[in-house]
Amino acid sequence: MKLYIRSSACVSPQNTFNHEGFLDDIVEYTGTRLKAIEPDYKLFIDPKQIRRMSHVIKMGVAAAKQCLLDADIEMPGAIITGTAFGCMEDTVTFLTRIVEQQEELLPPTAFIQSTHNTVAAQVALLLKCHSYNSTFVHKGISFESALFDAMMMLKEQDADNVLVGGIEEMVDTSFKVLTRLGLYKRQPVSNLSLFATSSKGTIGGEGASFFLLTSKYSTGNLAELTGLKILYKPKSIEDSIVSFLKSHSLTIDHIDLVITGKNGDIKNDEVYEQLNGSLFKNTPIANYKHLCGEYPVSSSFALWIAANILKRGVVPGIVGERIVIGDTNNGDSLSSKTSQVVGVITNNDFATTSPKTILIYNHYQNKYHSLMLVSAI
Repeated sequence: MKLYIRSSACVSPQNTFNHEGFLDDIVEYTGTRLKAIEPDYKLFIDPKQIRRMSHVIKMGVAAAKQCLLDADIEMPGAIITGTAFGCMEDTVTFLTRIVEQQEELLPPTAFIQSTHNTVAAQVALLLKCHSYNSTFVHKGISFESALFDAMMMLKEQDADNVLVGGIEEMVDTSFKVLTRLGLYKRQPVSNLSLFATSSKGTIGGEGASFFLLTSKYSTGNLAELTGLKILYKPKSIEDSIVSFLKSHSLTIDHIDLVITGKNGDIKNDEVYEQLNGSLFKNTPIANYKHLCGEYPVSSSFALWIAANILKRGVVPGIVGERIVIGDTNNGDSLSSKTSQVVGVITNNDFATTSPKTILIYNHYQNKYHSLMLVSAI
């Protein structure tokens, strides 16, 4: 059974939400943290309810509703989300009030909305959806776990379509803690020159990406979700990728574009650099974390990029790292001529390529690895 991405919506630090262009209006940040560009929530949520919603809930609800609007579907067959930190803002608020009010007369709202499944539940409440509702909290593979559950539901014909999303917010408290732990850089850096800096740490990010998955073919579908693989501390990621592709009767030569989770951290990027010099050496490479920052479910942003690339038939230059000259689809041999570039890409050869099969490879702290295979319909 083939599974398709019917529609997608994304709130991110870039102009991605309900935007006619596709990563053609890039926002540059200088610092160590990227904040999401928030849409007009009044278009999706009653103004009286907005005041009681935290940042991540508003992002999630807006992205979920826009995704359904784009698919022209009012009621999904299931709602599944993935998040590692959940509603961090409400959690911090509740814990702070415990200390400040000495555990007495605590308002319950912050506690009620501090649970990880609040976003999925809030979407269901607003839609009056009484179907399957679940949230996966699996650290760096939370979104992939939600996606895997959605794929199983569709293959078992438990639902005609499934709304699945990855949401994460970055608050001051968690950002400070993660910076102390060495996850983020200590010195400000431009996100567009992130890969040119040789130092420890990366830049923080946040966002909400939702997808409507369906088993029904339509010319309006964005892309086909061909395969998904989740790995924990693999002994050889190269062997794992080869095995994954083989399970779908493919080799690396069939891949037109690889989107990697490179994030500018020396230790984090060692895995990608090794693959770029071996398995991926003749394959066009794209990156995305300089646009959205690093967070546990950032792979949902990568999937949003991949689906739009396949639908629009163009690769935005801003995501390109290496351009391989040649047309593998027509059987032409690949030239050894490549272009290594950092930051804003202007190479027309990359921007005009039209890939048919995209492999997304991401890892979080070199523990949680995931592979997603997406194809043009």
